[in-house]
Formats: sequence, structure tokens, C-alpha cells
Amino acid sequence: MFPPEEKSPLTTDSYYEPIDEHRYKPTAHVSGAWSTDEQHFSPLGGLIVHAIDRHLATRPHTGLLLSRISFDILGRLALDECEIRVETVRPGRTIELIEAVVLIADRPVVRARAWLLAAVDTAAVAGGAEDRLTPPEKLAPWSMSSLWPGGYIASLDSRPLAPPRPGRATVWVSTPLALVAGQTSTPLASYVTLVDTANGIAVRQPPTAWMFPNVDLTLHLHRQPEGGWAGLDTTVTFGPTGQGITSTVLHDLRGPIGHAQQILTVRPLPGA
Repeated sequence: MFPPEEKSPLTTDSYYEPIDEHRYKPTAHVSGAWSTDEQHFSPLGGLIVHAIDRHLATRPHTGLLLSRISFDILGRLALDECEIRVETVRPGRTIELIEAVVLIADRPVVRARAWLLAAVDTAAVAGGAEDRLTPPEKLAPWSMSSLWPGGYIASLDSRPLAPPRPGRATVWVSTPLALVAGQTSTPLASYVTLVDTANGIAVRQPPTAWMFPNVDLTLHLHRQPEGGWAGLDTTVTFGPTGQGITSTVLHDLRGPIGHAQQILTVRPLPGA
């Protein structure tokens, strides 16, 4: 069940402020890394999950868990108010498919599809996950703002397990900000708010000379996340014809929870 709304006043200590039931206004903390007049996709991804959670909360609890979600980024994410429309595409008692569409200025800019699967007790056969990461309280902070601009990156507490190197990094990320002012988000929505950060922690080439934005993000989860930290164990590969992949093993403080993949369009910056 979706947590009840808090009755606290609106504050800028959040990524979004609600306008009505389906529309949200981004704050300065959402501004992007590739362009500071656009939204970073990471908080928008969390907002989409937040909207899906609210959609599911309008009906009886089904016991289904969001187990895979894919986001396709269709266009420029202007730093402007957005509307999120959510519908159930394939209802079911044990498997369900939800679709969400984000509109900015009445144009679709993101389309997301989420598979919900039945919650079943499989603890007796659980296994196969990797080891836990060194916890963040034992690690020193790293200022990602030295590499990337924008309000979103500036909002993060980032703690690498070792100095990031080209194409490889393992970093804990967290934020003190709420996702939506005056509303409580589920642990999953709060976690997804941080996942798209993965494409910026293990850069293969300087972002001042090369562009490598992702046009999608897909998460597969074998366990629901807990706590306020996202552990991103990330590998970035560039191919020879303009495509790249950012692959991440996702962790929370208890251990691995799943995987994320991002496809990149790799190209030199004009004049660089």
C-alpha cells in the first residue's frame, strides 16, 4: 500500500513540487548534467515510479511487486512542469503490466513500462547474488560536481569504494532531498531516483570532449530495495560505431537487488 501523504508545507528541499494529482513542477535540484536547462533523468525516473505507486494505491492491494521497469527517453526533458499518465495495460492476479507516459508541453518525452509479479515466499531457494559492498559510512565522500554540472549532481552524497577509473566504478549515492514535496515516496521510488546516476560515475572519456547520453534505462529486480543508499557497481563499454552500454549491479545496504542497463549514443562534441 502506498504510504499516506504527509501534510507538511511545500519546500524547495525536494526534486519536485506537486501541481495537481498528475502534474509536477521540477525544482532547481533536477537540473541536468548534459544541459542545466534540462531535467536529469534520474529524479524523473523516480517520479515515474512514484506516479505508478499512486496509481496502484487507488485499488485494493494485490500483493504484486514491481520487478522490471524500462524507460525510453523520447525527447528533450525541458526543465518545466510535466504530466504523468498511468494505465494498466495487462491486468492480472499474478502478473501485471503498467504503462506510464510523461508529457511536457503536451508532448510525450518518456514512455515507461513496468512488470509487476506475484510476491511468493522463495527464501528457501534464494541464492546467486553477489557479495555486499563496503558500507558507505566507511568511505570518503567524492564531489561529482568536479566532473558534472547541474543541480541534481550537486544534490548527491557520493562515496566510491575506490577511485573511479575510465569505464569502471563502484559508488554509493544518496540524497537528503525528498522526491516530491509534501508526499511520501516508497523506498522503490526513492531508490530509482538515484539509478540513472550510473552513467556519470565511470566515464570513459571527458564529458567536455565527448557526449554519451543514454536513451533508455531498464531495471530488473530480484529483491525490493531498502534504505536510503543506492550502490552502483558500474561498467561502461564503448563500441566502435557510436554505441555504448552502461551496465550496473544494483545494491542496497543488505546486498545486491538487481541490474540496470543503459544504451548510450557516443559522439564527439562539436569543436572539442
